[in-house]
Amino acid sequence: MQVYDKLYIGGEWIEASHRAGIEVIHAATEEVIGVIPSAGREEVDAAVNAARQALPAWANLSPAERREHLVRLHAGLTASGAAIARTISAEVGMPLKLSERIQAGLPPLILESYIKLLEDYPFTEEVGNSLILKEPRGVVGCITPWNYPLHQVVAKIAPALAAGCTLVVKPSEQAPLSAFRLAEIAQECGLPPGVFNLVSGYGPEAGEALVRHPEVRMISFTGSTRAGRRISELAAATAKRITLEMGGKSPSLILPDADLGKAVKATVASCFLNSGQTCSALTRMLVHKSQYEQAAALAVEIAGGFSPGDPLAPDTRLGPLVSAAQRERVRDYIRQGQKEGARLLCGGEEPPVGLERGFYVQPTVFGDVNPHMTIAREEIFGPVLVILAYEDEEQAIAIANDSDYGLAAAVWSGDAARAEQLARRIEAGQVDINGGRFNPLAPFGGFKQSGIGREFGRWGLEEFFEIKSLQR
Repeated sequence: MQVYDKLYIGGEWIEASHRAGIEVIHAATEEVIGVIPSAGREEVDAAVNAARQALPAWANLSPAERREHLVRLHAGLTASGAAIARTISAEVGMPLKLSERIQAGLPPLILESYIKLLEDYPFTEEVGNSLILKEPRGVVGCITPWNYPLHQVVAKIAPALAAGCTLVVKPSEQAPLSAFRLAEIAQECGLPPGVFNLVSGYGPEAGEALVRHPEVRMISFTGSTRAGRRISELAAATAKRITLEMGGKSPSLILPDADLGKAVKATVASCFLNSGQTCSALTRMLVHKSQYEQAAALAVEIAGGFSPGDPLAPDTRLGPLVSAAQRERVRDYIRQGQKEGARLLCGGEEPPVGLERGFYVQPTVFGDVNPHMTIAREEIFGPVLVILAYEDEEQAIAIANDSDYGLAAAVWSGDAARAEQLARRIEAGQVDINGGRFNPLAPFGGFKQSGIGREFGRWGLEEFFEIKSLQR
């Protein structure tokens, strides 16, 4: 069991003031695997003050000096990868093989991208008679989710530190243990006191105190659209800069000339990644009506290969969800889909056979779905794929864009130029064409209620700047 009874503030581990600890639950066994402190306004205030005091010295370091600190942080993260992967598999339920590659592998990759970016990034620019300066925004509050707990922290702190900002991080209380390990690494690698601060706790207490704090200049948030709206409201009181990466209901548009087997396989894999607990997952599969039955049969066959089980077992392809509450939420959506007339092709609300303990949901596929059904419109955040049929390309684009969300999408076609033409018409922050790979240097973020701002690459870095012009 990992027990943390202190918060990392100002380069020291500080006891929380007389508050009961928060238990961290193993997603597969439902046993307690950790305890963390529950911070409130006092601890948040102390953390923000520490970050404010550390800001001038950190901001005045040269990009090369900040880069050296990131290099040491990268080394520490890389060395801790195996332990981090096992911890997150237990907290979140992702199979260990995937956790090693994604949960533990992506954070060093993202950090490395900013280390390289700092080698030659222009912090000043000449425009006519003006000198344009890119200066750190100040103290940044980072509020992160449970589904990719370390990755989402690093996706925020890497560009913020590179820009010269100081930080207060509030991880999800459901999967916080890797963030505590990151704080230990920050201390071990000599990151200056106060540059990185960690407070754990619940959103209405620690999270809202951080958003309300007048000395916090920016909030970088990843999580649900509901929570993002709340942060927007609170941040407006002090005119804070915000970046929000929120929900998604991403379409995978398969054209009749596509390699159907490849497209369906990739769509199902995306939908079921991390047991569906992925904001950019391709959860709506759009197929031409002439190929509907064939695509549906393929989806069911492929879903059958996602064997639920212990996330630490080598043959597991689908782990549990993060919590009992999340499991019930997904089951409710499955019931709602059946109630509204969608055809349950496989899976369902019952737990997988032999897995009554743990937060498991069967891999589920719905057919005969229309765009107005709840399961076609709302983010389920579980291993549930819905299949919608279209008659022509215009209807396909209309269905794809008929959503409050716009985080991600995919287009599949035997004609790459045609696929790109349709991808340009989809209202989403990133569109994969014929299985295009993740690019850590490309901007990531959403249209509509999927978010505000971008992460990754120079676009992610530039979110953390104030822009000043000197006229000469």
